[in-house]
Amino acid sequence: MTKFQHGLDFGDPHDGLTQDDIVEARTKNQISPPVTWIKGFLSPKQQQLLINEVNHYPLERVSIQVYGKQHLTPRTQAWFGDPGCDYHYSKLHITALAWPKVLSRLRVKLLNDHQIDTNSVLVNRYADGHDCMGWHSDDEPEIVSGSAIASVTLGACRDFVVRHKQTKTKVNFALASGDLLIMHSGMQQHWQHALPKRLKVVEPRINFTFRQIIPNYYR
Repeated sequence: MTKFQHGLDFGDPHDGLTQDDIVEARTKNQISPPVTWIKGFLSPKQQQLLINEVNHYPLERVSIQVYGKQHLTPRTQAWFGDPGCDYHYSKLHITALAWPKVLSRLRVKLLNDHQIDTNSVLVNRYADGHDCMGWHSDDEPEIVSGSAIASVTLGACRDFVVRHKQTKTKVNFALASGDLLIMHSGMQQHWQHALPKRLKVVEPRINFTFRQIIPNYYR
């Protein structure tokens, strides 16, 4: 079941939403991904604070192995988290960097507003519509089973597409700056997601994907 909500600023009670603020969306064949889409989760001021901080992140393109060959990722990234919350994907071991100030505040906001407890975040920067992310699921073994994954968007509006693993049903979310997409339990097991190329997009997009990692999983 997909839900759409309107966001709240810092300091507002998280239970201020009414039933009128929530609209269920279903595909034609009634198969819907277990996500909640919260539009305008971050205010323009909060977005700008994050953008200013991101400009100082050590973002880089990393080399990953795809079908036995090394390729640079079509985006830049950085990984932040609590001590011991390292991450593995595509045979890479990524050590968590210490939380930046504003990003840490966003982590607290997710917990206070939506009870999403996280200890790490992957930051991806897509320079324009040529940068992209292929089909995948965030189902690495170090991610706490059944935990929600929260995705916050800044910058350019981009299509975030999800696809059911068996039926191949696709659902598109046009995520705008300040939006939050919560992927609930079952999403990674039964659905994949991607950020396809959109060549007409000329502005950058920054994405923050918050996760709950098993500390010291690789130690």
